Amino acid sequence: MSFLIVLAALLFLMFVAYRGYSVIMFAPIAALLAVLLTDPAWVLPMFSGVFMDKMVGFVKLYFPVFMLGAIFGKVIELSGFSKSIVSSVIRIVGRERAMLSIVVVCAILTYGGVSLFVVVFAVYPFAAEMFRQSDIPKRLIPGTIALGAFTFTMDSLPGTPQIQNIIPTTFFKTTTYAAPLLGIIGAVFILISGLTYLEWRRRQAAATGEGYGTGHSNEPEPISEENLANPVVAILPLILVGVLNKVFTGWIPTVFGSAFTLPLPGHPLTIQVTPLAAIWAVEGALLVGILSVIAFAFKTVMTNFADGTKAAVAGSLLASMNTASEYGFGGVIASLPGFLVVADGLRAIPNPLVNEAVTVTTLAGITGSASGGLSIALAAMSETFIQAANAAHIPLEVLHRVASMASGGMDTLPHNGAVITLLAVTGLTHRTSYKDIFSITCIKTGAVFVVIAAYYLFGIV
Repeated sequence: MSFLIVLAALLFLMFVAYRGYSVIMFAPIAALLAVLLTDPAWVLPMFSGVFMDKMVGFVKLYFPVFMLGAIFGKVIELSGFSKSIVSSVIRIVGRERAMLSIVVVCAILTYGGVSLFVVVFAVYPFAAEMFRQSDIPKRLIPGTIALGAFTFTMDSLPGTPQIQNIIPTTFFKTTTYAAPLLGIIGAVFILISGLTYLEWRRRQAAATGEGYGTGHSNEPEPISEENLANPVVAILPLILVGVLNKVFTGWIPTVFGSAFTLPLPGHPLTIQVTPLAAIWAVEGALLVGILSVIAFAFKTVMTNFADGTKAAVAGSLLASMNTASEYGFGGVIASLPGFLVVADGLRAIPNPLVNEAVTVTTLAGITGSASGGLSIALAAMSETFIQAANAAHIPLEVLHRVASMASGGMDTLPHNGAVITLLAVTGLTHRTSYKDIFSITCIKTGAVFVVIAAYYLFGIV
């Protein structure tokens, strides 16, 4: 019965997310209903002592990353740098290679620190124009953007500043550059397999005479390439974010040590630096990136800076609170007797890396959120994963990379917020385009097990 209560809570949260209701509102409801059915006397203590504690803890750690990432993406958009980068990549790669061009553009923007949601809005007009000119079915645009923005640059490539690569650092005391070779192997597998799949789909359509199509909704205006920023200047802030993230990752522990004591009068405060170093590094890199965009395009950015940053901050608040609510939900569920049944079942998977991958990607799929599922899994079972890894002499860097990549696997089920946004922006539906997004999702999930195999076969980290 206790297991059924936990399962019902998870299914309920998945259902309301799929129907478009606020996770911020329904995550505590789902969690506390599970507590009510377990023991009514636990409801209020669980709410204040577990749910709110976990939720506030998540916001405390990660909200600055969400906010700075959103503002960076917004100033890149306001400056026109994103359009310049997209246009330049298309000229280099070639309009005849429409799919590859769009994947490369999405990869550059997301690896440079631009929010996945901003990338969708920035790239779609160019994708629509290129697909129209190449007579490629419009229904393949979402799968193409998903491959470039939601997969290897989100959590596979070492150093990516996306939140899915940052969350594991606080649990495993690693950096965003954890297991770099494994991450690169996974990224190459995803890129080659994804492009091969999309090209196969394009050829299928061409063989039946299907082209771009007509009567589509949300068709963008033709792109004007006049007065675009210099592409070298446009890409510099993205390069700065990547380089400084690496520099700060090594510099912060050197300067502050593993702990730093603030000599406050009467009550010195000791801060544990090790679990925060990777977060500070990303925050510092994003802040410099924002300032560099403003410096390079001051007049253009400042024209709409107030309204643009208000929207960015509002979006970051919503995104971080959604994930924080799911994190609090996970903390409550992990405290219930029914979760012990789930945990015991997962422990039956003898291999610690496979165990972690299955756990994370399952919870990411159920919640419809990579960061939410990752947070829930690590909040509940990170100590178990660490103990199993230590017993098997597996470096925690490998745990980090597997967890990060697994979170971006089955998270893109139909109720995922990024999927819904992508389809809405492109004017397409689940019926016409979700099949390709799901196929990319399966490739991404398979890449996790390719990485695990590479580790065991060759000892690569």
